[in-house]
Amino acid sequence: MRTELTEIAVMTRRLSPERLTPYAIAAGGDIADALELYVWNAKVSAALGATIGHVEVVLRNAVHENLTEWSVRRFGEPKWYLDVGRLLQQRAVEDIRVARQRARRGGQRTETPGRVVAELNLGFWRYLLASHYDGTLWRQTLHEVFPGQSRRRIIHDAFEVLHLSRNRLAHHEPMFNRPIADIRITALALAGWVCPVSRGWIERRCSVESLLRRRPA
Repeated sequence: MRTELTEIAVMTRRLSPERLTPYAIAAGGDIADALELYVWNAKVSAALGATIGHVEVVLRNAVHENLTEWSVRRFGEPKWYLDVGRLLQQRAVEDIRVARQRARRGGQRTETPGRVVAELNLGFWRYLLASHYDGTLWRQTLHEVFPGQSRRRIIHDAFEVLHLSRNRLAHHEPMFNRPIADIRITALALAGWVCPVSRGWIERRCSVESLLRRRPA
């Protein structure tokens, strides 16, 4: 018992009382239970992060493929991110500039479209579906990426849910007090709007539901 109490005291200090506060509140003030909830939170966060990551890769590759074909047809240029038609907002232009630098790693390797796309974060793809592109990119081409959903706003809002959740996960913030089941459903819906086969593949490998059933009391 003394060893257990010592471990609890040490881990409370190492994780910080401030960080454990929301877990302690949820556990009714029992620090041992709070630590168990903290561990479970890490597991379910990892599972949710993996699912969001799979969806992100499917989405960015689908958008990249679509924009490449569109750019070739309209401008004769497969590298859509060069923005030959000057349709991108300044924020997107800057994101692409940074992504191209990272893709080249200071000149240590050759830039390729795949490497540039991999360096663009989820926020970049989210903002490509924002309202200021409704009359340009969305109507001209991006609507084709989502045969399962015709409303841009709904797609953008789903992207926003994943983007905000991804940011919380990246900073190891609590997820136990978030609608994890709904976030999972949103992620799978997004994948399904692009490709039902991809949704099925991701869903079969998602362990979020089983972890939710094993949440500490």
